[in-house]
Amino acid sequence: MTSRARLVTVLVIVGFIAFLVYSTLEVQRVECTVAVNFQGERRSATASGATEESAAEQAQTAACGPLVQGMDESIACSRRPTTARQCRRL
Repeated sequence: MTSRARLVTVLVIVGFIAFLVYSTLEVQRVECTVAVNFQGERRSATASGATEESAAEQAQTAACGPLVQGMDESIACSRRPTTARQCRRL
């Protein structure tokens, strides 16, 4: 392989990695922290997403995780209104 071919290969690889990093970070535009009360316990979690709604939903799912056992409780917890919600643009 010639030195020019190596240089082109390296540039293509670096460009591809830069594209992946940019596209991954570009999607995460909002970060939300939510608190959930479920069965007498309170948990909070933080998540990011493309929209405020999706970030808050992911944060609520993460907060409910340690509080529930089974799919029924998971669904019930995810449908509860959050007790606190704070979002910010990234």
